[in-house]
Amino acid sequence: MALPGLGRALVSAGKLGQKAAEDLYRKAQSGRTSFIAELTGSGAVSASDLAHTMSVAFAAPLLDLDAIDVQRLPAGLLDPKICADYRIVVLSKRNNRLMVATADPADQQAAEKIKFATQMGVDWVIAEYDKLSKLVETQTTSVNETMDNIIGGDFEFDEVATDAVSDVTDKSSEVDDAPVVKFLHKMLIDAFNMRASDLHFEPYEHNYRVRFRVDGELREIASPPIAIKDKLASRIKVISRMDISEKRVPQDGRMKLKIGPDRVIDFRVSTLPTLFGEKIVIRILDPSSAKVGIDALGYEPEEKERLMSAIVRPYGMVLVTGPTGSGKTVSLYTCLNILNKPGINISTAEDPSEINLPGVNQVNVNEKAGLTFAAALKAFLRQDPDVIMVGEIRDLETADISIKAAQTGHMVLSTLHTNDAPTTLTRMMNMGIPTFNIASSVILITAQRLARRLCGTCKAPLDVPRKALVDAGFKSEDLDGTWTPYRPVGCSACNNGYKGRVGIYQVMPISEEIQRIILRGGSALDIAQQASKEGVRTLRESGLLKVKLGMTSLEEVLSVTNE
Repeated sequence: MALPGLGRALVSAGKLGQKAAEDLYRKAQSGRTSFIAELTGSGAVSASDLAHTMSVAFAAPLLDLDAIDVQRLPAGLLDPKICADYRIVVLSKRNNRLMVATADPADQQAAEKIKFATQMGVDWVIAEYDKLSKLVETQTTSVNETMDNIIGGDFEFDEVATDAVSDVTDKSSEVDDAPVVKFLHKMLIDAFNMRASDLHFEPYEHNYRVRFRVDGELREIASPPIAIKDKLASRIKVISRMDISEKRVPQDGRMKLKIGPDRVIDFRVSTLPTLFGEKIVIRILDPSSAKVGIDALGYEPEEKERLMSAIVRPYGMVLVTGPTGSGKTVSLYTCLNILNKPGINISTAEDPSEINLPGVNQVNVNEKAGLTFAAALKAFLRQDPDVIMVGEIRDLETADISIKAAQTGHMVLSTLHTNDAPTTLTRMMNMGIPTFNIASSVILITAQRLARRLCGTCKAPLDVPRKALVDAGFKSEDLDGTWTPYRPVGCSACNNGYKGRVGIYQVMPISEEIQRIILRGGSALDIAQQASKEGVRTLRESGLLKVKLGMTSLEEVLSVTNE
């Protein structure tokens, strides 16, 4: 595989192996992300190492962006969109040349784009990628400037003319200029850049706020004027194909946003009538999340082996459980992606389908039209399926059909909302499913949570008393060794000491002994005790292992697991 100049320079400098570089480049291409973002995000090369290597390899000066006065940087020399797309900052202009900060001086496309846009030459200065990204974001239109535009702007908004719009980017330049459209576009781009999972637009009596959920935590981003609420709601509803005249009942929709030349992000939109207007929640659905691979999700080797051996079996039921937002859908789609081969017929029923996966027959449940989970399942069984995925088992009828499918030669994957793996089995009994059906069909249950991952750049050792570790759940033998727990610190590369999230899993195969407990109507406690004897970790134990490996903090594990 032909590596870009950046990759070749790192391999030549001995900072990265040829195979590792090719794997990361291939991953960046499949996920449609930049190679440099993949390098730094995966931890293969630190931003500081990368900058020093590029400076030597390309004989370009190295600049610490923390040492410059941002207020004195020249404005208006280059389109902010080009700066955002290529992660570059213009430092100065001399004669007919621009001095530009970059982390990738081998990016010929960026150089050509700058030359074409400005008709000037480019002199590269090397900067650290994380600091550069942060500076680029602050240099794009600030939220406060957008607020000023909205307050002083014209609120005329032609809703009828945009009724056929299916993308956030309008063909109509008149509508593109509307302050409301600019504000919405900026919020979506900012949310994507911050790796947010959801955006919340919330109207109250005297104020309006916008919050992003980043790494599982909601944080307030903006407080636009209350006058914007109806126009913003109408705009979002138009491009999400909802009924803009209906404000009394909740609605669901979808929309798309083009990010760069070859990447499109889907958004799932939900409206809810509240006392002072419609609250709107937009969930970011990134299709590349289903292709990150099972290793990136955080399964320990033995947990991964149990899951892989279960999903490749010809028939049976595998259940993924956990609360909303615990990553169940990504886990299921990662399994489907592994099973998605030309010789296998896969059908899914969801409400709604969140991730588009080519090669998989996906059905959106529509209860108003009579297309329920149960109806979709009955139809699947007439379509010669090998693998069936049910978004959620909500009632006895859906559970009954799913179990019959698992007993008649199909692999069935589904989710349930329960606290851990053992309680899933008792929940199924409480739904009215006969115990012999549960014992003969369910082959594995995995419960999961998402914990914030500590930033590898700034995490620091934490001195915790031995008693506190024991109280948290560590065994005495776990405390004998050289490992140390870490705490979040916070730096320019992360969010309050955390960056991204890691899965905590309880993977419980249904052994013969557990089947016997189910058949005699045993409790969740009986099942949990037997699973523990068979080497199945509880969610807390799994989380404590992540603490021991330095992936997350003790306080984070204690907050997401309960014992």
